[in-house]
Amino acid sequence: MPLSDPRFLALNSWIARTLGDEARVALISGDASFRRYYRVQFSNQTFIAMDSPPDLVPVAPFIALANAYHDHGILAPEVKAADLSQGFLLLSDLGDTQLLEVLTLDNVGQYYGKALGLLDKLQTITSAAGQPLPDYDDAFVLRELNIFVEWLLEHHLKLSLDSQTRQIIDKCFHLLIDNVAEQPKVGMHRDYHSRNLMLCDGELAVIDFQDAVLGPITYDAVSLLRDCYVRWPLDVVEPLLNRHYQQMRALGRLGDEVNLSQYRRWFDLMGMQRHLKAAGIFCRLNYRDAKPGYLKDIPLTLNYVCDIGAQYPEFAEFVAWLRREVMPQMTSDKLSQLTNETEAL
Repeated sequence: MPLSDPRFLALNSWIARTLGDEARVALISGDASFRRYYRVQFSNQTFIAMDSPPDLVPVAPFIALANAYHDHGILAPEVKAADLSQGFLLLSDLGDTQLLEVLTLDNVGQYYGKALGLLDKLQTITSAAGQPLPDYDDAFVLRELNIFVEWLLEHHLKLSLDSQTRQIIDKCFHLLIDNVAEQPKVGMHRDYHSRNLMLCDGELAVIDFQDAVLGPITYDAVSLLRDCYVRWPLDVVEPLLNRHYQQMRALGRLGDEVNLSQYRRWFDLMGMQRHLKAAGIFCRLNYRDAKPGYLKDIPLTLNYVCDIGAQYPEFAEFVAWLRREVMPQMTSDKLSQLTNETEAL
């Protein structure tokens, strides 16, 4: 981090005033947003400092959700100090171990079982700081799906969509939107996966929760079990999917009329919506934010869409179009070349 960077200088000054001049600040990383994270050493303690430009990503939602998570017994970063006007937070340090780093075929069932168990509490968080969470409604879902159209189809592939193609895409989108509307709504993390779960003294801690909404009951489960960054075999995913269904039934969050087949369809289509959105976001991160590292994850997200969509006849046209017009351009070699070109700029 250049010492002349004005936000780094301001953060350093704020930390010195908050903790003392002896505090030492070192960059850890950015994430898929405009935030940057630093580890702060002071005396024999460590903290995490978040730099979140207030005009782009205000920190108030993070503070409200962090407090709500703690109130519900969920391990999450604790806010030690805050400067809302500058967008600075000083947080408890949960360590460096993302769940993704320790997962193997032998332990994924155990860890994902724990993560699904956390959803029992997380889903009860429907407000923060006295305000209801935003509603993940039809318009919200359509905005997310249109990221795929704008950034992957139009910006990345330079596709001109004729009326027939537009009809195929619109039919798919409407089916996915209807699928969201059919489901019971619960508190939803909205990015619940193995990179946003930390292993802290043997327990799972939850991070990156500031975009929580009130949304469909399957969303966080499919975000976890069909992770955008790693794909697990069906014999791993299926028992966990069944387990989550039984959890939701036992907690009274699914009515008796919702059988496992109905739940699986909700789950599958919810995953398709999330993966189309994610593929668009990964392109946007490259072109808008100069973060090419996510391009390599696009093939996995679109393979999920093709494989799951092929199981439902109503998506046959969309899957055929995706395989014909999009997937040939999403090879690892082509995306790797684009990544190298972006990094060279």
